[in-house]
Amino acid sequence: MTHLPILRWGVPYRSADVATSAGAQISQANGGLIRRDLMRAGTATAALQAVPMRRLIAMCEAAADLYRDATLPLGDGATQSPADYVRQVGDSCGLPHALVRGNIAKLHLALAEMGKVVHGLTRGIEPELIDAGMGVHAGVPTSFYRTSDVLGVVLPNNSPGVNSLWLPALAMKVPVALKPGREDPWTPWRLVQALIAAGVPACAFGYYPTGHEGAHAVLASCERALLFGDAAITKRYAGRPGVQIHGPGYSKVLIGADRIDGWRDLIDILAASVASNGGRSCVNASTIVVPRYGREIARALAERLAAIVPRAIDDAQAGLAGFAATAMPESIDRAITSGLKEPGAEDVSAAVRGPQRVVSAFGRHFVVPTVVFCRSFDHPLANREFLFPYCSVVEVPQAEMLDRIGPSLVVSAITDDAAWRRALLASPLVERLNLGAMATSTVRWDQPHEGNLFDLLYRRRAVQSAG
Repeated sequence: MTHLPILRWGVPYRSADVATSAGAQISQANGGLIRRDLMRAGTATAALQAVPMRRLIAMCEAAADLYRDATLPLGDGATQSPADYVRQVGDSCGLPHALVRGNIAKLHLALAEMGKVVHGLTRGIEPELIDAGMGVHAGVPTSFYRTSDVLGVVLPNNSPGVNSLWLPALAMKVPVALKPGREDPWTPWRLVQALIAAGVPACAFGYYPTGHEGAHAVLASCERALLFGDAAITKRYAGRPGVQIHGPGYSKVLIGADRIDGWRDLIDILAASVASNGGRSCVNASTIVVPRYGREIARALAERLAAIVPRAIDDAQAGLAGFAATAMPESIDRAITSGLKEPGAEDVSAAVRGPQRVVSAFGRHFVVPTVVFCRSFDHPLANREFLFPYCSVVEVPQAEMLDRIGPSLVVSAITDDAAWRRALLASPLVERLNLGAMATSTVRWDQPHEGNLFDLLYRRRAVQSAG
């Protein structure tokens, strides 16, 4: 049986404690081992600091094709072909192979565009200034220093694409300690192997498959960390400034009063916002906010999404992720059914595809796309997020929308109203703002996703020199 080891700053380590995923044994790290390793992260930091930043960027860019196309080490002398990787991620995460390949393309682009990514994160600071620690930027003497010897990363299970968010740390000369999601140990491992093959020092990588205790050890031992998870997990660390939280996105599409009469022309954008990547991303829209025509829009969207049906995992047309066990689909179904008992909402999709929301097929359990019409944001289903293509459509006067939407990772605001655009730009509730007719899942690599990794890892200080 294939074995995935722990990586202790690049050195493989077989643990007596193993878990099994997709036909492989995964060595498990305990909290004590992780804490000991993170106490000696300075060696890894020194190795990256010795490499010019432009060279690290070039290494990341070279790793793109290796990640996508190469046969790479898997552990204990085994190897992993690109086809093996697609199958293993599909088997363990439930993602159809077509969606796995979509995530591969996203991660390939994140690596291939690393120069643009870093330029966007640093706001155009020259890499040589970071190498030197001081220099002149925009005509002003500037100095930056690292806030941590290592970036801790606690990854989720929902989708491989989130791994794009830790990759720039290597280009910015900061090692990583990765806690992979239980259902996707494959993606961070493969990315690490591609980066090592491209020349990044192996000692820059810690890879620690582990449980809750080990995840806490990563977060407690790193001055700076990324944490992915649901609200129950992330709220525990919400008060720690060194932990950048990536929880539910509650992303939304807002259609202005000036564009709402043309809503029929926007259904493709609404459907892509809700259902891209199987609805599993934090950038998927979970709420569509409109000033009128809410029920009509919900019906048209439900009819469009009804075409997304369970298919075999290797079907090229598959767009819906399945679950190996029934617990998660049944939990989602109960939550929606319970919410619908509250007055003020209706499951519009039920009138299109029937009342059954959980379907078992092709050896998996699926939650089929669901659109709910809510008459108010006060309804419990109006601002919910689930791990499948779900959205509510809520009618709210345009003048009240920004007071009602709550914190939102992405807002696609479809409007030409200049005054309302200024209000959207001024809103602290919106992390990423798309102005115009574009899906919430639209990504530009020179724009930060959620928070700015450079600002997390580096701090500016005043600097003066007498000579």
